[in-house]
Parts: sequence; C-alpha cells; structure tokens
Amino acid sequence: MRIVVLAGGIGGARFLLGARRLPAEVTAIVNTGDDVTLHGLHISPDLDSVMYTLGGAADPERGWGRAGETWAVGSELAAYGAEAPWFSLGDKDIATHLVRTRMLDAGYPLSAVTAALCARWEPGITILPMTDDRVETHAVVTDDEGRRAIHFQEWWVRYRGEIPTDRFVFTGAAEAAPGAGVVEAIAAADAIVIAPSNPVVSIAPILAVPGVRDAIVASRAPVVGVSPIIDGAPVRGMADKCLATLDTEVSAAAVAGLYGPSAEGGLLDGWLVDDSDARAAVEGLPILARPLWMTTPEETEAIIRDGLGLVGVRP
Repeated sequence: MRIVVLAGGIGGARFLLGARRLPAEVTAIVNTGDDVTLHGLHISPDLDSVMYTLGGAADPERGWGRAGETWAVGSELAAYGAEAPWFSLGDKDIATHLVRTRMLDAGYPLSAVTAALCARWEPGITILPMTDDRVETHAVVTDDEGRRAIHFQEWWVRYRGEIPTDRFVFTGAAEAAPGAGVVEAIAAADAIVIAPSNPVVSIAPILAVPGVRDAIVASRAPVVGVSPIIDGAPVRGMADKCLATLDTEVSAAAVAGLYGPSAEGGLLDGWLVDDSDARAAVEGLPILARPLWMTTPEETEAIIRDGLGLVGVRP
C-alpha cells in the first residue's frame, strides 16, 4: 500500500512519526515555501524539521533544530554584528545548510539534495520537497514603514504574527513545477492524507504549485484530512492569525471548507475532527469525530488509521 501525506514542518513531522508506523510505503510531500536564504545559506525549515524528527535528531524541547545543539558560529556572527537576531542557526544545523547550499550551487535539484541528506538520517519514509524551484511565502504587512512584503519567516519568527497582515503571497509558485517524484507519488497512491499542518502557509503553498492539485484530483486515491483546529484553537503555531488573513473562521469546519469536498470539485473525501468539534459539518463531506491530540506516535497512528477507514482504506 502507498500513502502520500501533504505536510508542513513541526506538526507535520510529528504526524509522520505515526504515519511511519503503518504497514505502508509512505511518501511525504513537504512545504518549501518557508525556505529562506541567510548568510548565503539555503535553509529549508520544514524539510529539516521532518528529516530531523524522523531521524531521531530533533530537539524535543524547542520543537525545531537539532538536539544537543551549540551556538558558537551564531555567537561569533553576533560579535561582528552580522547575525539575523530573529533567526538563530545552531552549529549542527549550519552543517546541514552548508551541504545543501553547496549541492544546490553545484547544480543538484532540491529533491536530489534532500535525498542525499536523508541518506544519513534514514527517516523511514520518502521525503519529497513540493518543488525543486524557488518558492517563498511572503506576508504583505502594514507597519511604520508602510505597506510592504516581508518573508514569512520574518513575520513568523521576528514579529510572532503580531504585525498587521493583509495576505500571504507564494512568490514563484505560479512559475514552479512539482518536485521530482511528486506527481508520480500522487498518481501511484492508494490514499492521500492532508496532515494537520497550517492550511494557509503549509498546505496551501503545496497546492499552489501548478500540477499538484490537478494530480490529486486526477488520482483515484481517496483524500482524507485531519483538522489542525481543536475546539476553536490551533493545535500549535499561529494558524488562527493566518486564517484571519482569509477572513476565515477558526474552526474545523471552516478549514475543511478551504479544501472542499471532492464531490463539489474540492479535494476531501473525508475529514477528521476532534471530539470537541463533533458538531462540525460540511455539506457533502463525511466527518468523523475522535480525539486528535498527537500524544504519542502510537496514538497518531490510530488517528491516521481511523481517517483512512473513513474513506474505505484499511492498511
């Protein structure tokens, strides 16, 4: 059995710990809209969060970066007044970015670089970047400098989403192509799962790459999604602030509405919500209510199994 998961970073990585336990060949298509260049290094936060977490190297306390990290390079950059104060890079993490940047500069596509990096960590699943092309999520904000666009990482990390935001723009997405293996993985899938990642800045950039949504719609595989909203609040992160830019209610039903039922031209054949949202309803969409807190990989596996069962798939 082949299962494809659309995922973002930290929450997506935890979700994939459960997916990896299934007796299935799992492929994760991961958001690269968060990618940013700092100090001349190409940084892929979501790809690295997934790789480190599945490879057993993620810092469990911070939820991002490497366990046992040191910060000598960052301290030296700060001493020179050259560090980006809102985005810290640990020494071990820098090594990853150095290898990635060198390979990209040598002409390797991001998909090949990701595969090479994963050879060390052995994540147990196939990790594919959504595209090999440059796509960056930018936030359109209004502040003392006027109305301008800033990189999503600056909006997220530096400003914690507190700066007034009009919308998010996936710069370069319209000209991008699906990453190597993405369309093929979708076409061969027996089921497609949308992880409980941020629908606006983690899943939407994946779907914004021309050819990805069409491949999902063309696939015969049923699509089930897991709500990132529990009882009117995000499971983690700032999905509520991101949804506000779309004038969308912070609710499990509203997020399902963004993806839409497949019967009405959308993506979803089933939608999982938490017990606290048992009254959520979307016309034309089967919904299952059950606890959605990903407390352990075993519980996350059970969540995914119930979601697959809702669309008639039994791994």
